[in-house]
Amino acid sequence: MRIVFAGTPAFACPTLEALKGAGYPVVAVLTQPDRPAGRGRKLTPTPVTMLAAKLGIPVHTPENGAGAEQVVKEYHPDVVVVVAYGLILPASLLAIPRFGCLNIHASLLPRWRGAAPIARAIEAGDQQTGVTIMRLDEGLDTGPMLAHATMDIGLTDTTATLADRLAQLGPAALLPVLDALDRGASLQEVAQPATGATYARKLRKEEGVIDWRREAFALDRQIRALTPWPQARTMICGIATKVCAARAVEAGGEPAPGVVLRVKPDLLIGTGHGALSLTSLQAPNGRAQPAASFLQAHPLRPGDRIG
Repeated sequence: MRIVFAGTPAFACPTLEALKGAGYPVVAVLTQPDRPAGRGRKLTPTPVTMLAAKLGIPVHTPENGAGAEQVVKEYHPDVVVVVAYGLILPASLLAIPRFGCLNIHASLLPRWRGAAPIARAIEAGDQQTGVTIMRLDEGLDTGPMLAHATMDIGLTDTTATLADRLAQLGPAALLPVLDALDRGASLQEVAQPATGATYARKLRKEEGVIDWRREAFALDRQIRALTPWPQARTMICGIATKVCAARAVEAGGEPAPGVVLRVKPDLLIGTGHGALSLTSLQAPNGRAQPAASFLQAHPLRPGDRIG
């Protein structure tokens, strides 16, 4: 079974490694072009580019769907495996492989179709998520489902930690599907139900601003959902500070939103309901550090206001 693999971020790398490890001939890789990254804005290859080079697989970086279609035509694959590629594939491309294009989507479809399913699941307070193996069609994550696997969302999970676990769950769900196709076994395709569909819109930088009038548990989820990007932030001592880690706690009375309740043993801030204990903070151009260390350079007292 000839496979073309399409993926871009680190989330896609475990699947590519699993395909090679299982002995499937991955004849080519599609990924996004090199982009400027870091403070120096140096052109940087994608994680999938670097892995494919290590594995000795030809890499192609088309700028659009038409370019991707030309690459797929060139290699005549039996199936295209897609994992967080970041490019919409035209219908004409989807029809080329005899087994179609199979996508690993990081949610239990039809919940959280779209660009940011992991972050939106955490933000919404979902207790469970997973991966869905689906056949791509012309819609946005609307194709028929071939398999799925579930995973609990922990109370301290961030988008980064949950993505790491889901990245391993994806190939575990995909490989039995590919094996069945390779053996000629019939697969049951299940149409996505009409009810329960939600859309996971792309993350925006402005979502990181903390509104202390919201309740503490919602802010806890916001901070975890936006880690590692764009990260939640608030003004402390006049500087834009990233909140890298925090936890919601109950608070007696009705603390005023954004008011410092205590600075020891933790930095506790009042919210619209409850309080938020800030445990890790990051000043501009600095590194994430424990809140106690941050406060040595940016002292606060109970009664001060942030935000």
